[in-house]
Amino acid sequence: MEQRRTFYPEIEPYAVEHLPVGDGHEIYVEQSGNPDGRPVVFVHGGPGSGTSPRQRRVFDPERYRIVLVDQRMAGRSRPHASTTVDPRVWATNTTWHLVEDLERVREHLGVDRWQVFGGSWGSTLSLAYAQRHPERVGELVLRGIFTLRRAELAWMYERGHLEHVYPDHWADYVAPVAPDRRHAMMEAYHELLFDPDPQVHLPAAVAWSGWESRIITVQPDEDGYAKATEPAQALAFARIENHYFTHGGFLREGQLLADADRLSAVPTVIVQGRLDMCTPARTAFDLAARMPHAEFVVVPDAGHAFSEPGTLDALVRATDRFAAG
Repeated sequence: MEQRRTFYPEIEPYAVEHLPVGDGHEIYVEQSGNPDGRPVVFVHGGPGSGTSPRQRRVFDPERYRIVLVDQRMAGRSRPHASTTVDPRVWATNTTWHLVEDLERVREHLGVDRWQVFGGSWGSTLSLAYAQRHPERVGELVLRGIFTLRRAELAWMYERGHLEHVYPDHWADYVAPVAPDRRHAMMEAYHELLFDPDPQVHLPAAVAWSGWESRIITVQPDEDGYAKATEPAQALAFARIENHYFTHGGFLREGQLLADADRLSAVPTVIVQGRLDMCTPARTAFDLAARMPHAEFVVVPDAGHAFSEPGTLDALVRATDRFAAG
C-alpha cells in the first residue's frame, strides 16, 4: 500500500507585509516557497481563524510561490476583531469585501492567475472568489465544503442535531445562553459576543470557539482546543464567525451551488471527510454534482480538519499533481 503523503518541511516566509485594502483595514500577507514558482493562495477557514505556519506546508516549496492572507480583522490583520464592536468597522467586513481583497493581493503581487486553495469557510470564500473572477483561477482545491445554506448553519449551531453525538460538548456550547433564548442560538450569541463587557463576551467566545474545536477532528485534539480558547483568539474567531453566520454569509440562499457552472473550465479537486461533523458530506456531494468535471475524493476515516492523515494525503497529492502539470 502506498504511503500517505504528509506535510512538507517547515519553512519561513521570504516576504511579509500589511496591505491597506480600504475602509481602515490592513490585511496581513506573506509569501514563502519559490518566488518564481506556481502561485497559490491559501484561503483560511473560520471565518476568523487566520493563517498559521503549518498551512505553508501543504505545498512543495520548490515548486510553489505560497501566499497566505489573514482576512479582515483576523490573525495579524488590523484592526483585530477582539478590539472593537464599532458597527461601522464590521459593516465593511463581508464576503464581497474579502473577495475584492484577494483581487487586490493578486494584483499587488503581480500574479496573473493562481491556484486557489481553501477549506471549510475557506471553501466558501474560494468559491465566491472563483465565481466572480474565474479568469484569475488556474485551479481550485477545496476541502470540507461549506456554502452557508440555512440548513448547514442550523446543523452546527441551532437545532441540537449534534447534541446526540456530542451531548457533553453541546451542553458547554449552550451554557452561556439563557434557556428561553436557545431557540435562536446564533442570534443570542450575537448579543453576548458584541456586548462591551468582558464578563459577558469572553465566556461566550470561549464556549463558541471551544464547541467548534471539539468536533472538527475524529480524535480529540487538546492542543487545538487550548489554542482555540485562548481569550483574544477565541473572541476574534467567535465574533467574526457569528457576524458572517447571522448574515447568511452575505450570500443568497444556495448561491454558490447555483453558480457553480461558472467554474466548468477550472480544474478542481474536492476533498471531503466522510466523518465530518462540522460541514457534513451532503454539501460536498451537492457541489460535486454541479461540478462533474471536478475530482471528488471522500476520505473514509477523516473528520473536518485538514491535518487529519487521509485528508492531508489527498490535498498534498492534489497540489503536487497541479505543480507537475
